[in-house]
Amino acid sequence: MSNATEARRLLRAHRYGALSTLSKKLEGFPFGSITPYLLDHDGSLLIFISALAEHTRNIGHDPRVSLITHNQSDPNIQMQGRVTVAGNAHRLIDQKSPCARYLRHFPEAAELMMLDFSFYRIQPVAIRYIGGVGRIHWVNMEAYTVAQAAIFARHEEAYLFDINARQQEALCRLLHQYHGVVAPDAEAIALDCDGMDVRSKNQFWRLDFIETLTDPLQLKSISTLRYHIP
Repeated sequence: MSNATEARRLLRAHRYGALSTLSKKLEGFPFGSITPYLLDHDGSLLIFISALAEHTRNIGHDPRVSLITHNQSDPNIQMQGRVTVAGNAHRLIDQKSPCARYLRHFPEAAELMMLDFSFYRIQPVAIRYIGGVGRIHWVNMEAYTVAQAAIFARHEEAYLFDINARQQEALCRLLHQYHGVVAPDAEAIALDCDGMDVRSKNQFWRLDFIETLTDPLQLKSISTLRYHIP
């Protein structure tokens, strides 16, 4: 698996990151904040932020940002994988399209939809991936970008409906097999070329495919796919 794919998958596996913007008030000093994010099909990051937030004001002044996310499964943080994305953040003109997908990942954000929150997209220009000691790389951005992103985005909801309606038992078996979780009410909430996000109540799990998919038709039977062991 390439460093680009590993970086993209680590970003997909996480839900929060430390966002750094360039402070307008403090004349260019880095300003850090914690924000939920969602990796879109193409590898860009979607954030949902308030107009009143300091980082939103900073983005309006200078769109250059970075976001870092890391594994937290071991107290020895220096040994853990992490990814830093540097990119440009811009407010989306179409604020409706990301809503359904974002709310599947962050249902608690429904209350914010009526407030002054807006979707912004962080378009990566450079990515630093650290997979552990001695595994430190600047990611090849051409390899990171998902060429078939539009196809997966177009078919995602239909396949989610099929999995949750027709293949739910298989989904629960996979969740138990790879995560040791018994969750009869589990549902798939996202599908992409790298894997599948699963939710049960307020818990979330990631099922990564061993091989990056090139066609959503490969998702017709989730039992026949091969998955990465966490």
